[in-house]
Amino acid sequence: MADAIELARVTKRFGKRVAVDALSVHVPEGSLYGLIGPNGSGKTTTLRMILRIFHPDEGVVFVLGRAQGKAADDRLGYLPEERGLYRRMTVRAVLRFYARLKGMARPELAIDRWLERLALRDRADVRIDTLSKGLAQKVQFAAAVVHDPKLLILDEPFSGLDPVNADVLRDVILELRRAGSTVVFSTHDMSAAERLCDCVMMLHRGQKVLDGPVDAIRRERSAEVLRVRFAEHAAALADPDIARVRDYGREHMLELKPGADPQSVLRRLLEHGRLLHFSVTSRSLHEIFVDIAGAPVEPVAATYDHEQECRA
Repeated sequence: MADAIELARVTKRFGKRVAVDALSVHVPEGSLYGLIGPNGSGKTTTLRMILRIFHPDEGVVFVLGRAQGKAADDRLGYLPEERGLYRRMTVRAVLRFYARLKGMARPELAIDRWLERLALRDRADVRIDTLSKGLAQKVQFAAAVVHDPKLLILDEPFSGLDPVNADVLRDVILELRRAGSTVVFSTHDMSAAERLCDCVMMLHRGQKVLDGPVDAIRRERSAEVLRVRFAEHAAALADPDIARVRDYGREHMLELKPGADPQSVLRRLLEHGRLLHFSVTSRSLHEIFVDIAGAPVEPVAATYDHEQECRA
């Protein structure tokens, strides 16, 4: 199987600022690929180069097998971070407009299907400016997928959605992936990236600092971790086998030193109060993200075999 996207040492500058620096990455066809990183890390610039909105100053961007192309590619769907709907048009009219831009001469059946799937049928004939932010977000998503794109680019797709609608969107994204679409999305929601993505890449100050399957990244970057919850707030947790403590309020994450015995640590923790919860796990993607974002940039090469590990 081919790659849906390949970036070969791609660099993009804006004046003297380097937004993306010698970035190389492969996104396999049919995968669900996450792009993560702090604000200003180069995520949106990277997505816009994939979409041909920006062109790299150096390197080559291959999209669906082509090194050259136009931004208006009917094989692609795009949900921008800056939402852009015509506020005085009705929901159905907006979707018809975007579908025709993507070459659909008779889009009504597809529009009806997406209105039904996203629970928007009762809003089909109302104006965009009457919708809540969450409903408008679902309309924008429908506009990005109404033409059944082969490659779907989503920039912060869960922003502004309540938990119910976020779950609806998550289910739809998985359905599209199962149907054969390649989905690439950027997000600040590390729990969404960890649950959904086959692979993730993290950018930091324009450089790649993580790249690989989520499970492999957690194995390689994680020390053994205890997650504990006390009946009452515990005092400072000091223990010779604990390297670091993260206090999340009701829960503590305790990173153990190499070779530490979790059961021994547990026995000593009981001296701090009554435990309601205790589990042995590894650091989450969120915690790995925070550690890297706060450290000096250390660029990495690809850490995975994308031919095998990032396939759907």
